[in-house]
Amino acid sequence: MDSRAWGACFLCLLGPLPTVLGHVHSECDLKTRLRADESACLQAVERVPNATLGCSSSWDGLLCWPTAGSGEWVTLPCPDFFSHLSSEPGAVQRDCTITGWSEHFPPYHVACPVHLEVQTQEKSYFSTVKIIYTLGYSVSTVALLAAITILVALRRLHCPRNYIHTQLFTTFILKAGAVFLKDATLFHGENTDHCSFSTVPCKVSVAISHFATMTNFSWLLAEAVYLTCLLASTSPSTRRAFWWLVLAGWGLPLLFTGTWVGCKLAFEDVACWDLDGSSPYWWIIKGPIVLSVGVNFGLFLNIIRILLRKLEPAHGSLHTQSQYWRLSKSTLLLIPLFGIHYIIFNFLPDSAGLGIRFPLELGLGSFHGFIVAILYCFLNQEVRTEISRKWHGHDPELLPAWRTHAKGTVPSRSRAKVLTSVC
Repeated sequence: MDSRAWGACFLCLLGPLPTVLGHVHSECDLKTRLRADESACLQAVERVPNATLGCSSSWDGLLCWPTAGSGEWVTLPCPDFFSHLSSEPGAVQRDCTITGWSEHFPPYHVACPVHLEVQTQEKSYFSTVKIIYTLGYSVSTVALLAAITILVALRRLHCPRNYIHTQLFTTFILKAGAVFLKDATLFHGENTDHCSFSTVPCKVSVAISHFATMTNFSWLLAEAVYLTCLLASTSPSTRRAFWWLVLAGWGLPLLFTGTWVGCKLAFEDVACWDLDGSSPYWWIIKGPIVLSVGVNFGLFLNIIRILLRKLEPAHGSLHTQSQYWRLSKSTLLLIPLFGIHYIIFNFLPDSAGLGIRFPLELGLGSFHGFIVAILYCFLNQEVRTEISRKWHGHDPELLPAWRTHAKGTVPSRSRAKVLTSVC
């Protein structure tokens, strides 16, 4: 097997792995590095005059062989990227003969071995992660749709707080849909060359994915801001605050995503816009997300401080066990609502802690919407009470007319119940 064929085979082995990650494609980095090495080698060849005797410098598809005299043996180490699949160092030799360079000794597939069992294990691991996050986003979407239906259908639950919950639930659904769309568009086949794949649908899917992610983080922040306003103000203007949050929660992600799309179209319209690791324009998306997570964590600590102060007894500073339990319960409930777990990797590079980040953000993160729907809808006491009223008919306002008054009688205006919010 010659060097070019072995290099292509190596890149094909790496190819399937990143298709489940949706982040930086490793094989694209390797191809870019190979192209850079080839360009540097060819430029060096042009600068060196052709040798009348011996062998001139040449590029064999993986390594750049320097000029050598006739009868000279040249030894070069295996390319650096072979360390991805093998920890054993290797080297390749070539002999400069009177007829030119000899064949590689030993051949690349012998000198630079690839442990296929390691590759198989990694592929199986990433495939498992994809199954988990597909299941997680599917379950979350069903739960969130049911939660939104409940909050919208029961009029007594209509209030700014639940409106904000509904917006957050919607962003989780949008995020799940964006993940499914991106997987279907970018990774519809194992033979797709993700490094050169560049179509309008794939670029649109990446842009939608970034917008969905930003709106999700913005509404996690909106939950924290709204709760802080309620706790810190004695007479908060909830309606006005809600509409400001709606404007910021949807408008700012649209602004930043639109700016990113414009920069990509104007300055970096390559591949499918999903290779953001070394792009300076990636910070148009990542910067606001990092900032929102940091601010959210600060607001979380401030809310805990306010709750701790409010839970103090009126006389003295002695805390009872029940008060600590209430504070602990409130703290645990706020963690998924504010997305506090994102602070773990918030200020680290994208390549840091991949072994933990992938299962945490892709696996457990896909169930985030499901957890929020359970805690803030299905287990919410107000929601359960209203469902019970609707189901069992305990509330006269929710009962059919034939059950609320006798046949032939008209209910008195003075006895009519005004439907009000329970929020």
